[in-house]
Amino acid sequence: MAILGAILMLASLLAGKTALFLLLNGDGGIIIDQFFSAITNFGDGAIWISWFVYFIFFGKKRLLPALTASLVFSTIFSQVPKKIFGEPRPLKAIVDQLTVHYVKGVEVHSYNSFPSGHTATAFAFALLCTLLFPKKIVIWVAFLMAVLVGYSRIYLGQHFPLDVGGGMVAAAGSVLLAMTFQQYFDQKTPGV
Repeated sequence: MAILGAILMLASLLAGKTALFLLLNGDGGIIIDQFFSAITNFGDGAIWISWFVYFIFFGKKRLLPALTASLVFSTIFSQVPKKIFGEPRPLKAIVDQLTVHYVKGVEVHSYNSFPSGHTATAFAFALLCTLLFPKKIVIWVAFLMAVLVGYSRIYLGQHFPLDVGGGMVAAAGSVLLAMTFQQYFDQKTPGV
């Protein structure tokens, strides 16, 4: 996942972040607009609530350190760079706004573009799914949902592909640290 994110970031730098954005931001019609307007919500930070409820009520309390650490690290890795760099989003960065497809009813943000927090959340969620429930169907569905969320951020005009790649790298780093934290916790508290 980190490799895919790095490739997307490199492609953005080589092709030009605006050129690659415009290539991927085309108008797919009203049905596609509605689909991506809905699917992007799976990258909203509120998705973590469903995980905490599942872990608490369905006997996965032992894994709460990994879940909590993943939430904390993915938030730090996606929000701190946004505040430091304050990169403009397509709405402010692209001069000819007539070339950009925006979806009616979607509030488009102006700044704090890099990296994409929705993408970081979706990919962290997907990585946790694949590590905690390593079944082929879970892996495929989780990865597909994360890719759709990442692409939705471009389609909706919220982020450049560079930002989405950064979100993927942030997710990979946060889950790696979270699983390391879980292993440390398991060693210190055996049988919990």
